[in-house]
Amino acid sequence: MANIGFIGLGIMGAPMAKHLADAGHKLFTYSQTPTPSNLIEAGASVCACGTDVAKAADIVIVMVPDTPHVEDVLFGEHGLSKGLTAGKIVVDMSSISPVATKEFAKRINALGCEYLDAPVSGGEVGAKAASLTIMVGGSEKAFETVKPLFQLMGKNITLVGGNGDGQITKVANQIIVALTIEAVGEALLLAAKAGADPARVREALMGGFASSRILEVHGERMIKRTFDPGFRIDLHRKDLNLALTTARQLNVSLPNTATAQELFNACAARDGGGWDHSAMVRALEVMANFEIGQQAGNTK
Repeated sequence: MANIGFIGLGIMGAPMAKHLADAGHKLFTYSQTPTPSNLIEAGASVCACGTDVAKAADIVIVMVPDTPHVEDVLFGEHGLSKGLTAGKIVVDMSSISPVATKEFAKRINALGCEYLDAPVSGGEVGAKAASLTIMVGGSEKAFETVKPLFQLMGKNITLVGGNGDGQITKVANQIIVALTIEAVGEALLLAAKAGADPARVREALMGGFASSRILEVHGERMIKRTFDPGFRIDLHRKDLNLALTTARQLNVSLPNTATAQELFNACAARDGGGWDHSAMVRALEVMANFEIGQQAGNTK
């Protein structure tokens, strides 16, 4: 059993940390939000700051919203770097800039410590079910050391390459998800406007080459109008911003990613930043003056 630090106990981080505690690992936690009572009951020790977490733990996991938050956790006034000693491992499971990740890794490596970037896919449901997909960048030695912990939190765990490669894989994942949501939204909207039953259209498509997890789950959300978030539009906007920023740095054009981002922006302009990302379809519906589910010929 290892001494594990965990920083960031939000919607994703709290259940991930709980899996580690349930497996018998000693947890040292710090978060901007209060440590959940079930973690304290499981034996977690609440620390006053990140520096204290780094002093107490052999492996420290970070799960916070964005690049500036990770930088502050690592190198801020009371950051991890001030408590790390040689041989420890820092694991960033946030979804942040691949370029910044490489710089963060160099600074942590300079302290004699290993660094893994290990962003996840699967959302709150996957965090609670310990079924996350985990995409890892870093050394094979550090990966093998931390892998038993990853296996307590996820199912599909891959060492992609060096530092930054985990983050670029997550960015690629979010591009595919956003563009597939857009494709499903366009297809169901067109079918519905033409007078077909979108539920039956979806059912038919699920048996063909167009079948996908997004058509299955998010297509149903679009038809049933269930847009309470599993994954919020604001978070997906953040991820696509990472994609577009990285693309500019690398002189790569991502035209359809930019379009998906603009559709998310249109939703956010209508106070939809907190909607599930499947609600991107609402931006398409505004342009069509037609909502999936309403009868063709009747406009609102």
